[in-house]
Amino acid sequence: MSLSLKSILVPTDFSEHASDSILYAIELAQKFGSSLTFLHVLQDAVALFPEPGVAFPASGTYLQGLQDAAETGLTRLRESIPEGIPVTTEIRNGVPFVEIIRFAKEKPYDLIVIATHGRSGLAHVLLGSVAEKVVRKAPCPVLTVRPAGHEFSMP
Repeated sequence: MSLSLKSILVPTDFSEHASDSILYAIELAQKFGSSLTFLHVLQDAVALFPEPGVAFPASGTYLQGLQDAAETGLTRLRESIPEGIPVTTEIRNGVPFVEIIRFAKEKPYDLIVIATHGRSGLAHVLLGSVAEKVVRKAPCPVLTVRPAGHEFSMP
């Protein structure tokens, strides 16, 4: 069996943990000549945790601010990728694990590289794990990168 990684999907929330997964994705892209697609999913926190008595969606200014911040983050990310690696970016709206899986099914990705936040116990139960749900439902292999994981070193 020959391993071919032509296209790698890298979901990101711009956290420090996501930065670790991006390093792995870059290394794999360089080794296999892969393209990278960075995906950020906008999840409206106001819709998730509305204030009591508030029965209207977030203002357009708030949502536009989220969109602008995501575009800025993806632009910076794209600029940080070494020359020679084809990069595309995408922003989706919705529940992160649902949108990641939906996006991965739209194109034939060979691998998803996603960070875990390393939560356990009550935090894991309450917040769930996007990475865990992606692993279970993804249409392709998934590489999860734990916080403070193995760093690449040149031989």
